Amino acid sequence: MSAARPEKLPAGVEAWLEKHVEGYCGPGVLCKFGFGQSNPTFRLSAASGEYVLRSKPPGPLLPKAHAIEREFRILRALDGSGIPAPRVYALCEDASVFGTAFYIMEVVQGRIFYDQRLPGLSARERAALFDGMNAAVASLHSIDPRAIGLEGYGRSEGFLERQVALWTRQYRASEGARIAAMEELIVWLPRHLPSEQPGRIFHGDLRLDNMIFHPTEPRVVALLDWELSTLGDPLADFAYHALVWRVDADLFRGFGGLDLDALGIPREADYLQHYCARTGRVDLPHWDFYLAFSLFRVAAILQGVWRRAQDAQASAADAADIGARAAPLAAIGWEIARCPQS
Repeated sequence: MSAARPEKLPAGVEAWLEKHVEGYCGPGVLCKFGFGQSNPTFRLSAASGEYVLRSKPPGPLLPKAHAIEREFRILRALDGSGIPAPRVYALCEDASVFGTAFYIMEVVQGRIFYDQRLPGLSARERAALFDGMNAAVASLHSIDPRAIGLEGYGRSEGFLERQVALWTRQYRASEGARIAAMEELIVWLPRHLPSEQPGRIFHGDLRLDNMIFHPTEPRVVALLDWELSTLGDPLADFAYHALVWRVDADLFRGFGGLDLDALGIPREADYLQHYCARTGRVDLPHWDFYLAFSLFRVAAILQGVWRRAQDAQASAADAADIGARAAPLAAIGWEIARCPQS
């Protein structure tokens, strides 16, 4: 499907939707959202209403990447849990229907912000939105996965060791020119693994723009993009979420060089303290390791974005530019590892 204009659904997809999505009535039209570096996401407009269709990208895929089947499973488990997440309707694993596997979910009305600095809002509004975001992340990490039937969704034992190995493999599978900081982190991270935290739901991509806020209230009504989700160390999940305090605005939509007090954006220490209070923690041990690992992980992800751009399989037009940020982010991660502050 083209990203340039809406397109009519093929007859085979129409037939599948009528059979598997309760109440669906066509004809349907797809329009690809302009965001997303990984799994193509479309708005599906039909006579019966509005839906979201999320699919795997075309072409050869890296092992365990683009796991929309897992997205569908966890979203179904979260329904009714109190964790803000969109409702899903049906999963199609038969690639012959649409060209790749896909699932259908509801359209959640609300606000999505793509700039962490929240331009156009007042300092009070920014502070309230950051507090709402903090509350949503803390609630996710407070729930017992077994309580919603996710005990088999992943192995939390040895999570960090496996994650370091996984993202090392993913990086190797998509690397181009040598990135010195990645080579250093590949050696350093396995030697500095902290003790394991109790396993919780690990979202894997808790960015501001993967959250939908209420149309008028400062609270999160939906967490999006569960492709990387599993069970694991919640501090690794939270550290990735908190990376914006460690990078510049033009590199990873961060806060480097900004007057946070004037903007109403909490300082990193205050944001961490609020998370601890909400999750019942006294502190965040080995925080420097988690930050270094998170930067290593995001650099490996962006290297994959770069590789897909080279192979003409990218989901967004700016994939090559986004992928080029892998090296400077890895350099920040290695600097944190070399000069720990906690």
